[in-house]
Amino acid sequence: MKRILLFTVFSLLLCSSCKKEPATSETVENVSSLTETSKENGFAIVIHGGAGTIKKENMTSEQEVAYRTKLQEALDAGYKVLEEGGSSLDAVQKSVNIMEDSPLFNAGKGAVFNSAGKNELDASIMDGKTLNSGAIAGVKQIKNPINAARIVMDSTRHVMMAGKGAEDFAKLNGIEFEDDNYFHTEKRYNQLLKAQEREKVVLDHSALIIDTKELIDDHKYGTVGAVAIDKEGNIAAATSTGGMTNKKYGRVGDSPIIGAGTYANNKTCGVSATGTGEYFIRTLATHEASSLMQYKNLSLKESLDNVMRQIGDLGGSGGLIALDKNGNVAWSFNSAGMYRGYKKSSGENVVKFYEE
Repeated sequence: MKRILLFTVFSLLLCSSCKKEPATSETVENVSSLTETSKENGFAIVIHGGAGTIKKENMTSEQEVAYRTKLQEALDAGYKVLEEGGSSLDAVQKSVNIMEDSPLFNAGKGAVFNSAGKNELDASIMDGKTLNSGAIAGVKQIKNPINAARIVMDSTRHVMMAGKGAEDFAKLNGIEFEDDNYFHTEKRYNQLLKAQEREKVVLDHSALIIDTKELIDDHKYGTVGAVAIDKEGNIAAATSTGGMTNKKYGRVGDSPIIGAGTYANNKTCGVSATGTGEYFIRTLATHEASSLMQYKNLSLKESLDNVMRQIGDLGGSGGLIALDKNGNVAWSFNSAGMYRGYKKSSGENVVKFYEE
C-alpha cells in the first residue's frame, strides 16, 4: 500500500512538470518578432537614361521603340537580380551595364567626346546599408565604368580613383577594356565637330535633331543611373556618364561624386542625378534630397522637387530619380523630358520619356 501511494505521488509530480506553460507576453513578442523578421519585403528598381529636350515631335517611331526596348531591358535585368534574392548593389550595377553597352546612351559605348576628341568616363556606386561607396573619374578605355567603381568600393579603403591610376587598378582587378574604336560613333563625333564650330559645350539630348533617321538623335544630359531596394530592405544607387560634348579634357562632373550625382542611405532614400553637373555639385543635390527627408520630414517627391528648384534657380537643368526606404518611387526634372522607368514587385512596370 505504501508503494502504491508513493507511485501515485510521483506520477502526479511528473504530470505537473510536463504541463504546458501559458504563453507570457515576452513569449508572444518573441514569436511576433520572428514572424516579422522572416516576412519578405517588397523590392523595386528605378532607372534613368538622361534628361533634356526630349519631345515627342522630335522622336521617330523607330527611336521610341529603340529607347523603350533598351530601357525595359535594363529594368528587367536589375529586377531579375532582386527577384532572385540578389542585392540592390548587384541590381543597379546590372541595369547600368545594359545602358553602358548601348550606343543610345551617353555612358560607356555611347559616350560623347571631349574637346580633345577623346572619351572620358565617370561612374559611382553607393551602398545605403553601410554608406560604403566607390567612384572612378576621367578614365578612357574601361568598357563598363560602373564595374570599376564597384571594385574601388569593394577592394580598397578609398572612395574615388581617377585617370591612369584608376585604369591601372582596374586592369589589375580584371576589369574589361576596349580600344578607342569601340567608343567611337560617328554621331557622337559629329556632335563634337558641331559643338566646336559653335565654340560651346553642349549637353546630350538637348540640341536640334541633325538626322531624324538616326536612332541616336541629339545631345544628351549625359548620364545613366539606377536605384534599387532589395528584399532585405537595402538601398543602392549607381550613376555612369560620358560627360558633356566638347567638355575640357580633365573635366569631372557630378556623376562620380558621392552626394552630388549619387547617394544612398537606408534611413531615407537612394538618388541618381543627370544634368548640368556643376550645379548638382554646388547643391550636393542627391545628399540634399536625403537630408530634406531626414531632417525636414519631407516626402520623397517633395524633396526631389525642392532640390530641382534650387538647381533651376541657379541656372542648371536636369533631373533626379529616387526611391525611399518603403519602396516608393519618384522623379523630378526641369527639362522637356527624361528617359526613365521603374519596376516593382507589386507588378507595376512603367517606362516614360516626355514631360508629364
